Amino acid sequence: MLDTSARLLRLLSLLQLPRGWTGVELAERLGVSGRTVRTDVQRLRSLGYPVVATRGNIGGYRLGAGADVPPLLLDDDEAVAVAVGLRTATDGAVAGIEEASLRALAKLEQVLPARLRRRVNTLQSYTVPVPGDAGGPSVDTSVLTTLTAVCRDRERLRFDYEDHAGAAAVRTVEPYRLVSWGRRWYLFAWDVERDDWRTFRVDRMRPRVPTGPRFAPRDLPEDVAAYVSSRVSAAAWRYRSQVTVHAPAEVVAARISPAVGTVEPVDERTCTLHTGADTVETLGVYLGLLGEDFDVTGPPELVTHLRGLAGRYTRATPSPVAP
Repeated sequence: MLDTSARLLRLLSLLQLPRGWTGVELAERLGVSGRTVRTDVQRLRSLGYPVVATRGNIGGYRLGAGADVPPLLLDDDEAVAVAVGLRTATDGAVAGIEEASLRALAKLEQVLPARLRRRVNTLQSYTVPVPGDAGGPSVDTSVLTTLTAVCRDRERLRFDYEDHAGAAAVRTVEPYRLVSWGRRWYLFAWDVERDDWRTFRVDRMRPRVPTGPRFAPRDLPEDVAAYVSSRVSAAAWRYRSQVTVHAPAEVVAARISPAVGTVEPVDERTCTLHTGADTVETLGVYLGLLGEDFDVTGPPELVTHLRGLAGRYTRATPSPVAP
């Protein structure tokens, strides 16, 4: 039989699982009597752990929410996941949590066994962030909290919003989901005035409180992430282009992500790529990665850029030797 301290830790570990336990199940797991289980539950409660007991045929014990945060027991994979998540949280994507994340990470790494600390450090050492994500917009933690609350409670939300063109307006929506994409956060919601689904940049939102009345839920698109990514990328583009690609549509579609654009077949050997980006330089990279011939007619800035690239690449290579 385990001694009392070890048994309490084992009991606490079981109660932290997302399920309820009957007294009989716990007694069998711990190798003790039902009376000992009840005594140990009382000991955990005296230490501040809110163990909830329910009666009946399906009753049992589970760990509930209390007034304070008690110490938690994490297995190896959980500890590594938390440490990696805390390190990711220090990149500034969400304003106001960097310092708290560092404090929590320091406490966790202090007690990690050497084998787990090595796993975490290896992940950190051999993971390289994309430089393009640096310097992106940050969102306020209180705004994220407000948005997740209205999504959960199905309450209408009014907020001040500034679109990508800088125009300010007050919008009223039925909020459903928060979507994170790199360093940006988006609210996926039903726009009451436009009677359609819309996506909003969280860093451009200023929620108005109190929130509005509750609403009846609607059927969501089958894939919210894909829906948001296809519309977010297009809405953020400064330069847009329709490119005729001399390759089958399925070949081109397999080489690009929804964030780059959409593909429409023209015939068996040709398709149209609807694409765009914040800069013509980025557009040039997209087109170069296609690995196929293409025709571009606009915008003029893109045509000029591609001509400049063609000349630069020509000058960078030796002239062919005459036979």
